[in-house]
Amino acid sequence: MGGSNERVEQSPEDVEVKTDPRFAVCLVSGGMDSCVTAAIAREENDELAFLHVCYGQRTEKRERRAFEELADHFGVERRLIVSLEGLARIGGSSLTDERIPVAEADLTSRRIPTSYVPFRNAHLLATATSWAEVIGAGRVYIGAVAEDSSGYPDCRPEFYRAFQRAIDVGTRPETRIEIRTPVIHMRKSEIVRRGLALGAPFALTWSCYRNEERACGRCDSCALRLRAFRDAGVVDPILYEEMAFD
Repeated sequence: MGGSNERVEQSPEDVEVKTDPRFAVCLVSGGMDSCVTAAIAREENDELAFLHVCYGQRTEKRERRAFEELADHFGVERRLIVSLEGLARIGGSSLTDERIPVAEADLTSRRIPTSYVPFRNAHLLATATSWAEVIGAGRVYIGAVAEDSSGYPDCRPEFYRAFQRAIDVGTRPETRIEIRTPVIHMRKSEIVRRGLALGAPFALTWSCYRNEERACGRCDSCALRLRAFRDAGVVDPILYEEMAFD
């Protein structure tokens, strides 16, 4: 007699998941780039799953709130929040280490900024790929922007081409997962315009590296965002302490 606790042995074939090319995992940080990427992913796919990664960043709570509100807006029920707190323990970034101050923005600098989290996007993509393979998603979307690549080496197109090769080699032979970076070649102002055309809810997003109430308006991320909205000829809907780069 078998009871409710009877264990059923499963073969690998029983748990095999077929990849759906119109089902996508979208990495959603809560910022404007990931918001527009999510809006594009919604246009290009039949089903979405949203992934958010907490890694001990200064504005972790505010970013998580933005993620949840964006998921609600896009009607995405399948959500996963993952902690990669090891990145904070490793340190090396002003986003995760309180001993390193968040620098004032310098949009003319070509140096890697203190906000760079070493190899972060590799961790994000690896997590997204693992989840996609389990749930059968055929695409992974990430809001990387090459305009940021002078500061962040893991935002360069060649990084994503290399990671695609790693996915192809490192997943099941029948798995087909494609990395999609739909805004990577856009200027920030173009991302704003594309988002407006798609009805992206910029008011729900959060980009500031320092604050969780009003955006500081002085860090790199705030400066790039303010310049993008200015160049697009529209007003940024979130509140700032200062508008130094508007």
